[in-house]
Amino acid sequence: MMDKKEHVYFMPGMAASHTIFEYIKLPEENFQMHFLDWFVPEKGQSLGAYAKEMTKRIVHPNPILLGVSLGGILVQEMAKHISVKKIIIVSSVKLKSELPKRMVFARYTQVHKLLPTGLVNNVELLAKYAFGETVVKRLELYEKYLSIRDKRYIDWCIHQTVNWNQMEYPKNLVHIHGDKDAVFPISNIDNCTVVKNATHTMIIHRAKWFNEHLPTIILD
Repeated sequence: MMDKKEHVYFMPGMAASHTIFEYIKLPEENFQMHFLDWFVPEKGQSLGAYAKEMTKRIVHPNPILLGVSLGGILVQEMAKHISVKKIIIVSSVKLKSELPKRMVFARYTQVHKLLPTGLVNNVELLAKYAFGETVVKRLELYEKYLSIRDKRYIDWCIHQTVNWNQMEYPKNLVHIHGDKDAVFPISNIDNCTVVKNATHTMIIHRAKWFNEHLPTIILD
């Protein structure tokens, strides 16, 4: 029997587990959801090599890849190694020029290497990096979503983000972005579907919007 479903692979953002997608629901008659999780990179591993390794977890031909934040950058790199139907990035960037000034500054000064990432067991600090917000009220919530507390992994993630060099993006890419995103300000972003009053964590807090719009975005 021919598989008529669209296979959608979900990649969370830095340090987050796939549980950030727990409120995302796609109609089962048309879609099958698959979830990817980060692993700690090998020492000195490039983003391209990491992406190629991650593609081994893709078991369906011509899937749709959806990535959040750094996961959005990763799925773009994965699509350079396998054939994909569509790339959907959420709260992310598709070009080096969309990175905020502070990240460009970090690239040239290497100041990101001085960040206190050794404090990765400090959930509040990690949440600030991963989600771009101060989260005292929601600490328990974020503790649930943050899965990787490995210093080498966090250092690697920050390094890969600030040094990402993509100058062109593929035609089959759809970019969804909140106009209140504090990590990747919308003022730097072009050609995207804007979600009003949505922050960097909109995949969690605006799940209803995604459940309403993703089926059309995927099939369009």
